Amino acid sequence: MIEIILTRDGSQTLRNTELNETYHSIHGALQESLHVFIQQGLEHKLQQRMPELFMLEVGFGTGLNAWLTAQQIADRDVLVNYISLESFPLGHAIWSKLNYASDPRGLRLFEKVHSATWDEPVLVTPNFSLHKIKSTLQQAILASAKFDLIYFDAFAPEKQPEMWTLPSLEKVVEAMKPDAVLVTYCAKGQVKRDLRSLGLVVETLPGPPGKREMIRAIKQ
Repeated sequence: MIEIILTRDGSQTLRNTELNETYHSIHGALQESLHVFIQQGLEHKLQQRMPELFMLEVGFGTGLNAWLTAQQIADRDVLVNYISLESFPLGHAIWSKLNYASDPRGLRLFEKVHSATWDEPVLVTPNFSLHKIKSTLQQAILASAKFDLIYFDAFAPEKQPEMWTLPSLEKVVEAMKPDAVLVTYCAKGQVKRDLRSLGLVVETLPGPPGKREMIRAIKQ
């Protein structure tokens, strides 16, 4: 069962009652996504002034990261090709109640992100192509050396351990281009060691509110 809960920054998230796990931080869903994925991931990569960016998100969830990404690049001279994996897509009855958008333009974009057809690329805005794939990471077919930026946003290792195994991480790393970046809210020592063993340079950065650290890893 999925229920909507309010986090400390006023934004909502979802709780999977079966796993007793939230989709985002209870200390602030919006703050967490902005800090981990937008500031430390997207903005970090955009500094390279690339004309086109290929992105992979592991865990579409509430669509918050995809929506924030589309908003962030709205006035930028970059084309983003965004692929997002999700094995249990949310229904309209749930996602339509989330309170992330505070203005009509943002709400229209959030609705476009969620209404985009699954399993095919959809041009949501002139410079944001979204391809939502209904699949687990383990089942998904990922092209080798395709992606410039990875949002690794699976449930925590304690709740979804299969997502954080060495084979799962290796699959993602193989799909990263040289100099590609992976960001995740998780900062567990074993995850860092596994990423390093796969050839990534791992940075431990300050985390979002309520979390001391996060990971940014770069493929050399």
